[in-house]
Amino acid sequence: MSTANGLSRRRLKTWIRLLRITHGMENHLREFLRVNHNTTLPRFDVAAALYRVDKPMKMSNLSQMLLVSNGNATTVVDRLEKDGLVTREPSTGDKRVVLVGLTPSGRRWFKELANAHEAEINTLFGDLGHDELSMIRDLMQRLEGETDGKDF
Repeated sequence: MSTANGLSRRRLKTWIRLLRITHGMENHLREFLRVNHNTTLPRFDVAAALYRVDKPMKMSNLSQMLLVSNGNATTVVDRLEKDGLVTREPSTGDKRVVLVGLTPSGRRWFKELANAHEAEINTLFGDLGHDELSMIRDLMQRLEGETDGKDF
């Protein structure tokens, strides 16, 4: 096996391991949210996006932000609205446009959930200190082709 071929194979194995780790952690978080907070990762993701924006936003923008279809976002928003965590309102400028935002109880719910999520992530990464996290961040930035030094 040539050196180039060996390096190519090692890169492939690294990619597969990254996928396996990501998939395993995501499954862990899905189960954590389901068992401990009676919610789902998509509900968490929608609430997180709305919380960050901090004002009602178009459903189409929410879908784009989450990298999901409008239908997927609508399904999750329907459930959150039924639970009183989000509201929908027509845009004042265009009645065809629907704006969605967190209710005050939705904001409180998300803050509690976000704290629990952060604590669980902290547990998952518990064996890593500042130096290791910096190394991982730097390697990911190289993979992304970014050198702007942004922190995650």
